[in-house]
Amino acid sequence: MATHKSAEKRNRQDKKHRERNIAAKSAIKTKIKSVITGVESKNKEISVKALKTVIPALAKAASKGVIHKKNASRKISRLTKKVNAVK
Repeated sequence: MATHKSAEKRNRQDKKHRERNIAAKSAIKTKIKSVITGVESKNKEISVKALKTVIPALAKAASKGVIHKKNASRKISRLTKKVNAVK
């Protein structure tokens, strides 16, 4: 347990940040699933629309440090390839 005032504050901040990161990751996973379901149903319109919401969400999460920059880039690239493969 923290005994210094600064350590107690750091614990409070860590808890807030952890909850925020978990919520952001969950939202990203949900949006990614919507793209994948669009691709699996072979519906180009739905998957493109979903991809347009995923890309900014991943970029924002990367800029905030929720996920790594290259992780976001990799996910965007792979999802884009899947959507472009749909005919």
